Parts: sequence; C-alpha cells; structure tokens
Amino acid sequence: MKLEKSRIKENTCIALDTFKMVLASTLGKEMEPGQFINIKVDGYTLRRPISISDIEEDTYTIIYKVVGEGTKVLASMQKDDEIDIIGPLGSGFPIHEEQDHILIVGGGVGVPPLYEVAKRYRALHKDVEVVLGFNDQESIFYENEFKALGCKVNIATMDGSYGTKGSVIDAIEAQAISNSFVYSCGPMPMLKALEAKYTMGYTSFEARMACGIGACMGCVCKDKEDGDLYYRICKEGPVFPIGKVGL
Repeated sequence: MKLEKSRIKENTCIALDTFKMVLASTLGKEMEPGQFINIKVDGYTLRRPISISDIEEDTYTIIYKVVGEGTKVLASMQKDDEIDIIGPLGSGFPIHEEQDHILIVGGGVGVPPLYEVAKRYRALHKDVEVVLGFNDQESIFYENEFKALGCKVNIATMDGSYGTKGSVIDAIEAQAISNSFVYSCGPMPMLKALEAKYTMGYTSFEARMACGIGACMGCVCKDKEDGDLYYRICKEGPVFPIGKVGL
C-alpha cells in the first residue's frame, strides 16, 4: 500500500454516467485483480474507494459511475491532472491455473474488477464465458473489451433493450452456460442468486467504506457459519470465496 499522486492519461465517458480513467503509475506491479484504490477528492473528507479494472506495467484503469458530488468532481478532471490515491488495497481474486473453464458474472459497476480476471485467464488460454448485467442498453460498457480478449460475452438488461431480458441468472439459463467456477461482483440480490446456484469460485462485495484500510470497522460483515466471526470488507475482502460471508 502506497500514497501516490497519479497522473491522469484519460478520463472519458463510456456509458450512461460511467467513466473510464487511465492513470500513469508504476503501482501496477503491486496490484492484483479485485483490489481497489482510495481516491482523495478535493473538498471532501472521505476518500472514494474504486476498484481496479485493468493493470499494465506503467498504467492502470478504473471505471466509476457518477452517483454524487464527489464522483462528479472526478468526472470533471482532465488529462494530465494529478489525483491523490492510496493503494492497492484489499484482497484480490486468486487465479487457479488448474481451472480450464471460467464463468465471470458482473452487474453494473461490479463489472470493472472482473476484466483483469478475464485477461489473466485468457493469457493462460483458458475458456472464459462472461455474463454482464445492466439496467438498459445505455448503461452497457466493456462488452467489446471482453470480446477482444477472446471471451464469449452474454448481456442481460432488465428492460430487455439489449441481449437477454432480465437478470444475469436469466441470461445464464437462456444460454445454457455450464461453466461452474465463478467470479462475480455486483449488487447484493445478484450475489445472493449466484450463491444459491454455485458453490465454487469467488465473490467481490461492494460496500460503503470510510477509511478503506480496516481501521474504522465501518464495513464489517459476518461469517456465514460463525455468527461471532466478522470480516472487514476493505481489509479481509472485498474478495471472498463463495459461501464464506453471510448475505
């Protein structure tokens, strides 16, 4: 974990209220898929935790949705502006080289941390099937980026404006997808539905965080089996084995 001022190389709108920011940094050498950074936004006390999407040797990419005044400030930043970050933070997605068939399931802003997972499995020449869920066609992003990796990509939209109408589970069933080792990130109802269907793989949890480093205990969750055992999503998570955390 380091405190760094990273230079913005790109900050562009890629879907409805959704922005892609590429940052120049050498921190990529220390990052794992599923980790996140904590961003200081001028005028705001609490940092914004945003997951890391794409990792390269001298850059990394984050994707964020404008949902309030803080992220609106982020969206207004320009190329060559500097941004104050702490990272990388949290636990990442383990890569299992013995698994030949992977299913990646992302919902909305839960999609970004799964891109690097797909990239690493495709570098190992593994079969990667991707299911992405969005509210509508305007909100879709990274479909082509996953396809460019060589993944088979399926899209679900709740309003039926693109792909399968309904949830990611509807798309999985409609396409008769059989891959059973799952990596997922997205809203809680989606994660609950996936846990009811799958037993192998990993889930990344979205949570409101204050400190982002495990000190404030503001993002704790219970162990599914032991109600007296708690985890900090920002520290022990955000990635956990499927079935580890009570939903």
